[in-house]
Parts: sequence; C-alpha cells; structure tokens
Amino acid sequence: MIKVLIADNHPIVRMGIRQVLNTASDIRILDDVATTTELFEKLEQLAPDVVILEMDIPEINGIATLRRIKQDFPDIKVLIYSGQSEDVYALSTIRAGAYGYLSKTADLDYIISAVRKVSQGSMFITNELAQRLAFDEGTQKPRRFFRKLSTREVEVLKMLASGKRNKEVAQGLNLNEKTVSTYKARLMKKLNVDNLVDLLQQAKALELY
Repeated sequence: MIKVLIADNHPIVRMGIRQVLNTASDIRILDDVATTTELFEKLEQLAPDVVILEMDIPEINGIATLRRIKQDFPDIKVLIYSGQSEDVYALSTIRAGAYGYLSKTADLDYIISAVRKVSQGSMFITNELAQRLAFDEGTQKPRRFFRKLSTREVEVLKMLASGKRNKEVAQGLNLNEKTVSTYKARLMKKLNVDNLVDLLQQAKALELY
C-alpha cells in the first residue's frame, strides 16, 4: 500500500486529488495539509511514502520546502503538483530532489501513475514534457533559456520578478545581499540581458510572474 500525504493550500484541489487517488486500491491517503507548518508537523507524526507538494504552498518557498524534506526525511518521495510553468520548473524541482513534476493542467489519470512511479523511486514527468525537453524545435523562444538556469537562480529570478528587492530576496532565501547581486549578474549573462527591466521581461516570458 502506497501511503500519501497531500500538501496544497487550495481545499478544492486537495479534495480533487483525494477523489482521484481513492479510486486506486493500492493507494491510501494519510492526510492533507494547507501550509508548510502543517506539512512538517504531519511528517513528524506520519510516515508517508509520497508527498504530493504544491509549488506555491504558503509560508516557505516550494523548492526550499522540497530541500528540507529531502534533508530531514530522505526516504520520502516528493511529487510536485503545480500550476506553475512545467517547462521552467520541472527540471529545477527534480534537480532539487523531487521524484516527479506534474502540471495541474495535465490529465487527471496521470496522478495515479505518477504516485505509483515515484513511490518506487523512479522519476516521473509527462511524455509531453519529456518530448519538449528532448527535442530542440530550432526556435529562439525565451523559454529555452530555462535549461541554463540552476535551481537557485530560478528561485532568485522568481522572487525578483515578484517585486522583491535584493534585501528581501536575501532574507527569503537565507543568503546575503552580495550573493543575491552575484546571482543577478549571472542571470543577466545567462538570459542575455544587461539591465533589470529586460531581466524581468525575460522572467515574464518564462512565466515566472
């Protein structure tokens, strides 16, 4: 039996995931939570095999939450289930330790197969995403640049795109301001821009807003 904990701040999403997973005889839902505080409390009490984690769950950045789970509960497999851009975040979250990434726009049937696959320690991404990552369509669309970015660079860019100043980014990611400035310079170089306005335009093109 695969034991699952759902972490998403939208009640209707949690209910929907429950309804889908309840149709699978080999999956048991232990509980669902709406914040990272609740999530880590439940992880101390329960022993899920898989956590279905929303990228934008409140309180702690989704990737930071993922890193903490991997550090404190290394045997738990994390499946990211998110409305954020799949092209941008799938690789970033997998690099950070997720076993899979599933967009909320994907077919509901994927949830069951994704949970089964990650519970076995295998990676899960949709066939559609795998094809987009594997083949270069020969375009120069800004979204292609996401492959150059590290997980931390994606985090910094997203916070800058949301209007955060260097100091706020540093506090949010537990960095110093000088390090944030260094990341900013790297981002400008990798995204081929030379000012903050153009950098934020690239963030918009990457659907980080």
